[in-house]
Amino acid sequence: MNTLTRRLLKKSLLSVTVALSLSCAAQSFARNELPDLGTAAINTLSMDRELQYGDIYMRVIRAQAPVLYDPLLEQYISELGGRLVSHADDVRTPFYFFMLQNDEINAFAFFGGHVAVHSGLFLYADDESELASVLAHEITHVTQRHLARSMEAQSRSAPLTLAGILGAILLTVAAPQAGMATLMGTQALSAQSRINFTRGNEQEADRIGMRVMVAAGFDPKAAADFFGKLVAKYRYTTKLPPMLLTHPIPESRVSEARDRAAQYTPVRVPPSLNFQLAKARIEVRFSSYSAQAALALFERQLEKRDFAIEQAALYGKALALFRLNEFDKAEAIIDKLLKQDPDNLFYLDTKTDLYTQRKDYGKAIELLTQQLKYRPSSLVLNTNLANVYIENKQAAKAIPILEQMTYDDKNNLLPVQMLSQAYNQLGDKAQEFYTNAQLRALRADYKGAIDQLNFAYREATGQPLLIARIEAQLRQFRDADELMKRFQG
Repeated sequence: MNTLTRRLLKKSLLSVTVALSLSCAAQSFARNELPDLGTAAINTLSMDRELQYGDIYMRVIRAQAPVLYDPLLEQYISELGGRLVSHADDVRTPFYFFMLQNDEINAFAFFGGHVAVHSGLFLYADDESELASVLAHEITHVTQRHLARSMEAQSRSAPLTLAGILGAILLTVAAPQAGMATLMGTQALSAQSRINFTRGNEQEADRIGMRVMVAAGFDPKAAADFFGKLVAKYRYTTKLPPMLLTHPIPESRVSEARDRAAQYTPVRVPPSLNFQLAKARIEVRFSSYSAQAALALFERQLEKRDFAIEQAALYGKALALFRLNEFDKAEAIIDKLLKQDPDNLFYLDTKTDLYTQRKDYGKAIELLTQQLKYRPSSLVLNTNLANVYIENKQAAKAIPILEQMTYDDKNNLLPVQMLSQAYNQLGDKAQEFYTNAQLRALRADYKGAIDQLNFAYREATGQPLLIARIEAQLRQFRDADELMKRFQG
């Protein structure tokens, strides 16, 4: 399914800092507690507080960044990340992996085990080991608490407020040039001390990250190969990609990575079909390629036999044909792929889209319900099935699926958005407004959430259970809104 959001980072450091400062608003606002935002004693930052910061920053990102809500890509990046985390030490938090639709090469991690991956990484990585090397590096930033340690180190240089440090550091990982300028301008830290500390973090993340990826079965040479490609590509340019701003890569670092990889037993990792399918999907649907350019790319790969896995090149061609409205040609390819691999979620997703485009909803529902017998909790299958029900004006059947999905994953905005569509289709204004309030809160817009709850309350006459839920949420969101005013004041 196509992404439902393409927002760009637009707002200032002030809005980010204010939202980030609301650590307790995310989970403790009902107790009306204010975190200490005075001179920072960062060394006492608890894991609970880190989780709270991570939660509120994720809400800010949902509001301001082009989060990529594609179930196939979400599932792929979560499974790859989970595989790596299972081999990491010092894991103190749950991890949440998500993607931003951005052709720039970047990834960053922040409090609460959140790891963001730019879709551009797939455009430059040749294999899954290269992508895994970046994820393992970011996972290590989290397990080694590099953000908290960075805040503590900087707090020794000047009497800084926690809000100021958080805003500058977290803006740095998301928007490097603006964040670095802010650090220089507001904190009066010497450039040399910041670079030295960053290099220490990066070296530790390189060393431990490689150990993690090797333990997970990936090629240790991939880290040096990937960063070496970036250095070569941007050697003579003044405009560096975000990853090279937040993860400086001098030649010595690349050679250190090669030396470190040589200490491990060489492994041959076969090409990953899922990685290549995800890469093809991004190239066609979530990159700057035009539909014609994407089609030409995969036709050239197939003609010259220049691909890692032929099925992925065929899948990319089918997606490009679909995008060009050449549905019969796309379906012919997908049907052949499904004969080879009838349970492949990438192919099933496109087959569902083809049925839906033709309004052949019965066949789409039959295909998905059969698959769900064997994978009842599949994010991809359930999202597709709920979407088909909504498209077929059967919103009542979509609602229980979507409610279960929102219960299982409270970070996923897409099923909440679809729930709002379903209630709108049914004409259930009370539930539609209530669901819209959850959407606003997921984006840290508590004022908007309160407005939606007030609308829901007026529509909920004769529904005592819903009224009770609305009243409870109103109290929570009002407390959160008051905290925002106090922080701003």
